[in-house]
Amino acid sequence: MEHEQNEVKSRRSKSASSPKKHPERGDAPVLKGSYPIVAIGASAGGLEAYREFFHALPSDTGMAFVLIQHLDPSHESMLTEIIAKTTRMPVEEVKSGVTVQPNRVYVIPPNALMALAGGVFQLSPRRKAPGQHLAVNFFMHSLAMERKSGAIAIVLSGTGADGTAGMEDIKAEGGITFAQHPDTAKYDGMPRSVIDSGCADFILAPKDMAKELLRIQHHPYVHLGKPEEEDSSADKPGAEESGAEPQDIGLASSDSPSSHARDFSAVLSQLRKSSGVDFSQYKPNTIHRRALRRMLLLKLDSLRDYASHLKEHPGEGEKLFDDVLIPVTSFFRDFEAFEALKTQVYPAIVKDKGNKGTIRMWAPGCSTGEETYSLAMTLLEFLGDRASSFQVQIFGTDLNEKGIQKARAGIYRESIAEEISPERMARFFVKVEEGYRVNKAVRDMCVFARQNLANDPPFSQMNVVACRNLLIYIQPVLQKKIIPILHYALKSSGFLVLGGSESVSAFPELFSTLDKKHKIYAKKAITSRLHYDFAQSYYPPQSTFRVSANALKSLSADKNEPDLQAEADRVVLREHAPVGVVINREMEVVHFRG
Repeated sequence: MEHEQNEVKSRRSKSASSPKKHPERGDAPVLKGSYPIVAIGASAGGLEAYREFFHALPSDTGMAFVLIQHLDPSHESMLTEIIAKTTRMPVEEVKSGVTVQPNRVYVIPPNALMALAGGVFQLSPRRKAPGQHLAVNFFMHSLAMERKSGAIAIVLSGTGADGTAGMEDIKAEGGITFAQHPDTAKYDGMPRSVIDSGCADFILAPKDMAKELLRIQHHPYVHLGKPEEEDSSADKPGAEESGAEPQDIGLASSDSPSSHARDFSAVLSQLRKSSGVDFSQYKPNTIHRRALRRMLLLKLDSLRDYASHLKEHPGEGEKLFDDVLIPVTSFFRDFEAFEALKTQVYPAIVKDKGNKGTIRMWAPGCSTGEETYSLAMTLLEFLGDRASSFQVQIFGTDLNEKGIQKARAGIYRESIAEEISPERMARFFVKVEEGYRVNKAVRDMCVFARQNLANDPPFSQMNVVACRNLLIYIQPVLQKKIIPILHYALKSSGFLVLGGSESVSAFPELFSTLDKKHKIYAKKAITSRLHYDFAQSYYPPQSTFRVSANALKSLSADKNEPDLQAEADRVVLREHAPVGVVINREMEVVHFRG
């Protein structure tokens, strides 16, 4: 099951595209075949919601609509005929191999799982594995991978939580999400689950969803092509050292490129003030797309307006920060890569007598913890009965404090049962009211903390650093800083693991390739010690500096110069030095700093 899931997760849109101008926004490049696709999931009570939605929707939106209804697997469905009476768009039950087209409605057949790959529907039988049938999640995940910002998800009336994980996938890839307002749903389980997860952009009655879709149907954002980070290698440190300009999709056609760049810089500045993180060395198109997404939701037409909105509404900076760092992760993501650890990396660690019974791993950019826990589970599987002979410490770090809090709790939605084998579910998880929780034995192996990899001191003496799918989001100049840091963090016999689109080929003096396919590298010894600069790049608000100045002014006049210098040092260390803790060899905190 895990292998099948990862095959679906690895699909990407293959439709040919060529840029053309949008008829209503002359400078917005719209790609052929890039029309939005709307996935609508529902269960009990969904028929009434469908009727209300399609009655309010014209037949020429330029969007395709895909209905994923929970159906009785043993009976023929009349849903296609019923929906056909509520809309003038052609309505058809999906067949494998059919190419999706705009201004049409597609209905899932009974007893099937449905996915989209290369613009073509693919059907497979419902699985007989134990657990709930989650057809909505299954299709929405494939749509997220296929259409990115051109994916729109709607969850209507129904019981259970199917659709929540799929909506999270779509939002993580930059799509737009709708949940039916619980007061208007016959059964509010499915929409309420989406709302409680925090992944619903709009919470509306079905007829109001139709009106909102009409507003955004021609917005350039939902017609954007493939994100930059998927089109280029993550390992090109020689290119564009000074940082590339974000793509100008022409929301404000009268602006010059220089004006557009200034507006984007203003957005970055406001984001830095609100989050404390400097995103200037991240891939600009990544930030730009997320800003455009927020602009679509806020009904703003230019980056200049959005920069002003950020300045006037501090809470918006937090929302943009969350959007930029929204997790794109899952348990055992890239299943074969984790299996490669068990066959190539873990045996070498166990045989290395220099480890003295201690195994240490670090997962920077750990998001909500799934990959960190996956490392722990695969290691325990490999060690088997020998696990008690080793002291295992696995550190997960990330910029996103909300993600870190979720990782610490170790509670995940019920839908993870679709991604994880029954054997692993039984061994490593316990059922709780909110879904499943990683069991205590695994949680005790893992420590999570907020960390800025670019500025904060790294861990050291690691056997493995699994930095997967982080480098693709940052520019080459920052990669040049981070990859040596990862080298520093490893023991002399340590291993670096990267994501499928990443490599360290530009650093042959630091790493040798152990497994090119699965991006596993071995640390090389170097003759000279590398220099690492961990000075903070974030400067606190002006009020902090005023406090520092007042503190110095309050010193009595008869204090001598050495005391004044000592006080200045204390102020600088207290307010501007990195925070940290001192621990003993049992990993117990004995002193806090900052």
